[in-house]
Parts: sequence; C-alpha cells; structure tokens
Amino acid sequence: MRALLLLASIVVLVDTSFYAAITPLLPDLTEEYGLSKTGAGVLAAAYPIGTFVGGLPGGYMAARVGVKPTVLVGLALMTGASVVFAFADSIVLLDAARFVQGVGGAASWAGAMGWIAGAAPKEQRGQMIGTAMGAGIAGALFGPVLGVAADLTSYALVFCGVGVVGVGLMVWTARTPGAQPVGDGSFRALFGALSNGEVRVGLLLVTIPGLLFGTLSVLGPLRMDELGAASAAIGATWLLAAGFEAIVSPLAGRFSDRRGRMAPLLAGLVGGTVTFAVLPWPDTALLLAIVIIVGSPVIGLLWTPAMAMLSDGADHVGLEQGLAFGLMNLTWATGQSLGDIGGSHLGEAAGDEVAYLVLSAICLLAFVILRTSSLRKPATA
Repeated sequence: MRALLLLASIVVLVDTSFYAAITPLLPDLTEEYGLSKTGAGVLAAAYPIGTFVGGLPGGYMAARVGVKPTVLVGLALMTGASVVFAFADSIVLLDAARFVQGVGGAASWAGAMGWIAGAAPKEQRGQMIGTAMGAGIAGALFGPVLGVAADLTSYALVFCGVGVVGVGLMVWTARTPGAQPVGDGSFRALFGALSNGEVRVGLLLVTIPGLLFGTLSVLGPLRMDELGAASAAIGATWLLAAGFEAIVSPLAGRFSDRRGRMAPLLAGLVGGTVTFAVLPWPDTALLLAIVIIVGSPVIGLLWTPAMAMLSDGADHVGLEQGLAFGLMNLTWATGQSLGDIGGSHLGEAAGDEVAYLVLSAICLLAFVILRTSSLRKPATA
C-alpha cells in the first residue's frame, strides 16, 4: 500500500506542478500576447476545461479498463503536452497544450485516486486521500517554482524536463501491479449515485474551492503585478500558500476519519467567506501576499474531507471508485473553469472587489446550507 500511495502521490504532484507553473508566467504572457484579463483567464482555464472534457471518460476508463491503464494514458498526454508547451510560439498552441494536459490530468487523477480509494482500509481512507492530495498541493507549491525557472532560463529546458519525468513515471506505473475494478462502473450507476446525499455534498464541496482558487489564480497574480511584484515574488507567494496547504490536507483527512467529515468542511467554508471578504482591500503587494498565504490553507480544508465523503457515498451505493473520482474531476473542472474565466471576466467588468465579494457570499451560503443539512451527524468512515 505504501508503494502504491507513493506512486499515486508523485503522479498527482507532477501533474499539478505543470498546471500551477502558469501562475508566475501569467503577467508576462499577458503582456507578450496582448491578453485582456478575460484572455488570461482563458489561458488559465484551458487546463480545467480539458479536465471537464476528460472527466467522465477518464473515470469510465478507470472503471471499465482499470486504474493502471488510465494512469498511463494520462501520463502520456501530460508528457506530450509539456513538450508542446515548451516550444509553443502562439497563444493558440499554449491554450491547446494546457487543454490536452487537462484531459490527461483527468485520467491521471481518476486512475490514481480511484486506485488509492479502492485499496485503502475504509477507516484510513481520509488519511490516504489526504496524503495524495497533500502531494497534489505540493505540486501546486512546486509549480510556481517551475514557472519562475522557465522565466529565468527557457521554456524548452524546464517543460521538456517535465516530459522526461513523465516518461519515468510511465515506466514506474507499468511495473506496478494493477488492480481490478470493484463496484458498478456503468453510467446508470453513476447517475443513480447522485441520489446519495454524501455524493452530492462531496461534489458540491469540491466545486467550491475550484471556483475560489480558479478566480484567485488569475486575479491574484495580475493584481500583485499591478502593485509592483516581480514574477519571483508572485511565485514565492503561491509557493508558501501551497506549502501550508499541503501540510493541512493530510491532517484534515486524518481528523475527518476520526471525528467525521463535517467539521473541517464547515471550517473551510468559514475560511473562504473571511478570506474573500478581505482580499479586495490590500493596497500593497506584501499585504495581498499575506492574505493569500494565510487564506489558502484554510480554504484548502475543503478538499480532502469532500473527496473522502464522495468516496464514502460511492461505497454506500456500490459505485466503482474510479468513476466516482471521474465525476469529481468533472465538478472540480466546472468550478475551476468558472473561476478562471467567469471570475476574471467579472473582475475586468466590475472590479476585482466585486468578484471576490460574490465568492465570499457563495461560501457563506454554502455554510448555512451545510450547517442545517441532514448530514450534520458525524460520519463513520
């Protein structure tokens, strides 16, 4: 189990690193290609749009063909996309490379997370998912470092290096014993699972942090750039924020295994409400960076218990875990894409403060709904 957890964790770490590498590069790419905030949002959103397109097919492949082949397909797409991104000389190619990488990420995540959830003891599921999520967040931590390295050296050197790592992971995955799908992997079972409260709440609470971080990943770097921050400072901000988030994620998973899923979920919604109510007001890059660094790990409390709740619900209705995480990819991508494009467009049209305060209100509404829901009783893993 430890070897499988290590492999799955590194797979999601590398995938997320490539996704997050765009953050410190976004201001320079915006200037180089003459992009508006909405155009920058489209570039950032190309990855989650790809994940949206690949979400259900990736989950279906994991459920029908197996988690191991699904991870291999995802890694192959990620490797190819990283090489294209390394040499792209137009915004269309950059968008296309991120889109393909998003499709690959949907397969990698559905395969890797389904592999873990199916193999982990139920009483340790939250902790195992949290560990893998911590690795994914560590990828978000390392991604801005990749972006800064590409800015200081060359895109070709850094992103071809990502491709080499992808090939190595494909070899490792191919040498790892596979696992047979367990549970019903049909689309009929998938739609039937939506009648389960744990499945519905888990999906909703994966969508919300996607929406929050999607908006912040576009408006945050652009605002820091306006306030005079260099790409290295922007990268360092996301590095620290993701570092704290990576520490919180496995702890939230372990806590949810022992005390129930609801407490960390409610805490994450409170964190989102407060953080996005504060974000419009800093008038220096340093103050804005502090709010991002402090607020991100609190919002990140939502990820692990939401995924664990989704996995619990899939178990209760007999849904195959790979397909459940394929559905998770679909809803995360919806939130992330709406944040990247919708949040950035709202920020451009009405001001960043309006976009942030709308998201704060969404978190508050979700808190009230969850606080009064029938799922409030402690959940057993």
